[in-house]
Amino acid sequence: MVILVDQQNLPENIYSVIFATEQQEVVAKMLIKYMAINGGEIGKTEMGLFANNLHEGKIILKEKGKSPLQEEARMSYNKRQFYDRILTPMRGMGLIEYDLFKKTYKLSDKFNKLMVKIGLMWLRELERLKKTN
Repeated sequence: MVILVDQQNLPENIYSVIFATEQQEVVAKMLIKYMAINGGEIGKTEMGLFANNLHEGKIILKEKGKSPLQEEARMSYNKRQFYDRILTPMRGMGLIEYDLFKKTYKLSDKFNKLMVKIGLMWLRELERLKKTN
């Protein structure tokens, strides 16, 4: 996945940096919140249920309020697109990791380590360029 970052116009949240559309941001936030509520780790079956509920529009974004103007808001997102555009990129970047033995997904700090590694790669490149001049 490619992340295009403008240091002068860095968004306030990580989801806006990573995802291209607002809908993808909302779905990713919902997934992270769901995982956090479940101790930061969910099984393969729970992930499938989350994807199915999302696909069928069963996930509630906003509860119905007391006023008739405050209607319930539900979220619907295609299951295949969820896996292709949300979960797989989050796994690839290290935001979420999958344990093959336990068959669970869990929140991870590998993304931070990856960004530090990329920063160090850049510093090494700068040092290499200085030595060649």
